[in-house]
Amino acid sequence: MEKAKVYFTRELTPESVVKMFKKLGKELPGKVAVKVHSGEDGNQNYLRPNFMKPMVEYVNGTVVECNTAYDGARNTTERHKALMKKHEWSDYFTVDIMDGEGPDKVLEIPNGKVIKKNYVGKNLENYDSMLVLSHFKGHPMGGYGGALKQLSIGVASSKGKSYIHCTGKENASYEDMFRADQIKFLESMADSASSVVNYFKGNIAYINVMCNMSVDCDCCNVAEDPCMKDIGILASLDPVAIDQACIDLVKNSDDPGRDHLLERINSRQGTHTIDAAADLGIGSKEYELIEVE
Repeated sequence: MEKAKVYFTRELTPESVVKMFKKLGKELPGKVAVKVHSGEDGNQNYLRPNFMKPMVEYVNGTVVECNTAYDGARNTTERHKALMKKHEWSDYFTVDIMDGEGPDKVLEIPNGKVIKKNYVGKNLENYDSMLVLSHFKGHPMGGYGGALKQLSIGVASSKGKSYIHCTGKENASYEDMFRADQIKFLESMADSASSVVNYFKGNIAYINVMCNMSVDCDCCNVAEDPCMKDIGILASLDPVAIDQACIDLVKNSDDPGRDHLLERINSRQGTHTIDAAADLGIGSKEYELIEVE
């Protein structure tokens, strides 16, 4: 079986994002959803829209997000739109809060390990393809955040986020999101990610940006400052391979902050999401890292 190709550059510029995408040789057809993380109000580490601007414009994409399931500046459509304006996303791009108006779209997951359906923003059906632009960093619950998290929690509606966190429990309480079995939660993320991959039937591409790498997610309004130096930009057509490559680049780094980030990832058993996604058949952990000058 041919290894997945993951392209990598150490050059962290807006133009390099486009250059890496072009290496994929993939044309995203029709109306393109560009999944980003809007950044919680107060967060200092999220990727800014001006950094993404050339890439979004290159694919003529619409920036898409979904509301959160926890308290903050993104848990209602009105507040989320206001934050997208404050963070300048809507100054640069057309922005679509995909679950802004219900009902949610339900994606079936017949082979799901834990959950058998995924609630996503209903506006997903307005798009023919997706570009997943991810900021690779740590995460308080998932261990790390990358392409698989963007596909799962990121595309899930507010209800869908709770459903994933609660490993399929309907009508769960807010507290239930923080009580679930960790392995089942990680597998629920893999399940939901697989549903989005399968929905787009190959019309999807992934870019992970390894900078501002805190142990905390961009969903934290007060995040720890980055703990290690920037690494670069990766691009792939395989969400499993690109996340595995990021993990390996951190492991192989000689940066003194590496151990702090790895402790966060390992203490949450974060790489189990990668294992589960590979087992579901949406990608491969075997990859060829192709460095681009």
